[in-house]
Amino acid sequence: MARKTDSAQVTELLLQALETERGGQKIYTAALKAVQNDDLREEWEGYLEETRGHEEILTRVFKELGLDTEMTSPGRQVVAHHGKSLVAAIEMAIKNDTPAAAELVAAECVVLAETKDHQNWELIGKVAEQGGASAKILKQAYEAVEKQEDHHLYHTAGWARELWLQSLGIPAVLPPPEEQKDVETAIGAARAEKARKDYL
Repeated sequence: MARKTDSAQVTELLLQALETERGGQKIYTAALKAVQNDDLREEWEGYLEETRGHEEILTRVFKELGLDTEMTSPGRQVVAHHGKSLVAAIEMAIKNDTPAAAELVAAECVVLAETKDHQNWELIGKVAEQGGASAKILKQAYEAVEKQEDHHLYHTAGWARELWLQSLGIPAVLPPPEEQKDVETAIGAARAEKARKDYL
């Protein structure tokens, strides 16, 4: 049975989600300056475009729910701070370290950002399941974005792992198995990592 959700906290979730998408675009833009692998560059260019699309979807959600996209909250300010910090970390690595090390830092920063982003959308999906006035609007947005968010997180986590292995002198699978198996779930990501020896 559906329960009544806290509308103020739903608004907070949406504010943080929108800020995450805006920050994500800046993070991908910075990460693309650090990327060395052509396959990863192509991947991140696609993710940047999709992230722009996610911001547009959320902007429509705000409009349909009568919310102000520029409303602020302490939580939203924290998300903005995190985004700026990740961009700064990538820029620091580009300036002070080798190109390969900067690429690895960029991959880790993208994984951190996408972990928050993925959780936002999972929670939006859970809110939609509760029913209520906003359920249809949130469900449509969630369904439009869900698979892309799975790709962003699980595939970039695979890239970060394999780039680390490469940096350690351990045989790496590039592109990672998550790419080759087109992983879309946490279980799929675990299976892909376990099966990586098949690609070596």
